[in-house]
Amino acid sequence: MAVTLTFVGTGDAFGSGGRNNTCFLVDAPGIRFAIDFGATSLVALNKLGIPHNSIDAILLTHIHGDHCAGIPPMLMDAMLGAKRETPLTVAGPIDSQKRLAEMMEVLMPGSHAMKPKFDYEVIELPTSKECWLRDLKVITYPAVHTAQTNPTSIRIEVAGKVIAYTGDSAWTQHMPDLTRDADLFISECYFYQKPVKFHMNYPDLKEHRHELGAKRMILTHMGPEMLNHVDSIPEECAYDGLVVEL
Repeated sequence: MAVTLTFVGTGDAFGSGGRNNTCFLVDAPGIRFAIDFGATSLVALNKLGIPHNSIDAILLTHIHGDHCAGIPPMLMDAMLGAKRETPLTVAGPIDSQKRLAEMMEVLMPGSHAMKPKFDYEVIELPTSKECWLRDLKVITYPAVHTAQTNPTSIRIEVAGKVIAYTGDSAWTQHMPDLTRDADLFISECYFYQKPVKFHMNYPDLKEHRHELGAKRMILTHMGPEMLNHVDSIPEECAYDGLVVEL
């Protein structure tokens, strides 16, 4: 079985271009997992006909709503509607357990009284250290983004394939290690010309392209300015529903 990645959501925090918040779904032998799970992820999954109960794990790059706020409604539906029976693991940066519990109570007041009947755990991943999560070898790197979100970039090895993702981050010294020999590098690319703090932009990619060692690169998390140029640049750009085989 090949490893495939579905771009469930490829938008920024504000739904630019009518795109859904960040969510990438990976299918590999014996496991289906998501990288990030933004606020609109359930809507996007339903449009694609993908049941959220089929997801075994979710890996989070940082604690911003457009990358993780889809988890509370997913958990509520898993308990009340979809009647999940299989285990679910969420792995994210430091403080993920506390922050996700707080988010759950803010978005779904009273939900603290509910307990899943399926096995559910939240794991916090240390940066710059290889970890195993089920069949996934994961390493996260420090990212340059809003500090309160505990931002990371992430590299995942599964079934002999490597997926690297910037998360939300300006260029860092870790990007060459993040992308080295990766089968797929997913890079945020927020603006085409305008520099924006805490984000990767097209000028950054052009400047550092020679330092990136991935076999394939796809751009995502594009704002309005960048979306206006997707047909005029040589780089491959993601869109909601795009499926790639690694």
